[in-house]
Amino acid sequence: MKFTATQIAGILEGDIVGNPDVEVSKLSKIEEGTEGSLTFLANPKYKPYIYSTRASITIVNKTFEAEQVLTTTLIKVEDAYKSFSKLLEYYNQVKLNKSGIEQPSFIAESSNYGENVYIGAFTYIGEHVKIGDNVKIFPNTYIGDNVTIDENTIVFSGAKIYSDCIIGNNCVINSGAIIGADGFGFAPSENGEYSKVPQTGNVIIEDFVDIGAATTIDRATLGSTIIRKGVKLDNQIQIAHNVEIGKNTVIAAQTGIAGSTKIGENCQIGGQVGIVGHITIGNNVKIQAQSGIGRNIKDNETLQGSPAFGYGDFNKSYVYFKNLPKLAKDITEIEKKINGNN
Repeated sequence: MKFTATQIAGILEGDIVGNPDVEVSKLSKIEEGTEGSLTFLANPKYKPYIYSTRASITIVNKTFEAEQVLTTTLIKVEDAYKSFSKLLEYYNQVKLNKSGIEQPSFIAESSNYGENVYIGAFTYIGEHVKIGDNVKIFPNTYIGDNVTIDENTIVFSGAKIYSDCIIGNNCVINSGAIIGADGFGFAPSENGEYSKVPQTGNVIIEDFVDIGAATTIDRATLGSTIIRKGVKLDNQIQIAHNVEIGKNTVIAAQTGIAGSTKIGENCQIGGQVGIVGHITIGNNVKIQAQSGIGRNIKDNETLQGSPAFGYGDFNKSYVYFKNLPKLAKDITEIEKKINGNN
């Protein structure tokens, strides 16, 4: 797929400096640009590369003025980074613009789907499923009974959505994600064995949610596990039954959230964070990577450590943590001197 400088400038509402007919068919870093590639310059420290890059087109800020001869065609925009991101999004839409129903696939007669959908080969869609317009479901995907998937959502290959789950508009569910598996509910008996507690709820994912590859979101025991609008989940995250995550919260990879915990809006949670069950985390909370959260957290706190405590206090304490052997030795020497004087 090729695009000319004129076409790209039209998409980005930019101005061309150079050859308007030059074509590109791939993307590159500015320092690795080759003929036929498109790149961008946003960070000033990469400015020297614009004079040596072999990329055919480079997106730059309107404030950029060349100090040497250029071989690349420029497209000048207000914000090069944002414009390049917009172009990536456009490219992705074109690349994923599939439609139709491939065979073999299975769609139950009681299910229905909207216009311009794509259902890839070897997909299974159960009874009473509702699929909205422009939904893309890639091959080898399982959609259980009574699932609803709203408009413009993309479900990539190998994802599994169990029965009764509800997926909103404009969501992305990446490969290997499992939505609606049973929560980890077992009741101990007197003889030491465990009996399974039926998980009868579902998962509700609101609009504009991204779910990373191999992330798992368990169905509720009763009611719903809820992922609110605009949440972004990285790969390999575990979200247990009856958890609720507030809108626009972002969570990095390998974080685990135990059952019935409520997380507020606009939180930022780093990788490998462990969060116990049945607690409440407020809005605008920031949790650093590898922290352990075992208590309720108020709005606007920033935390680190395991068990986690205030980020500022952690950094101050760390100075002492790493010097504990020396401090212990100094204390021992002081004690010897005191005891010797006595």
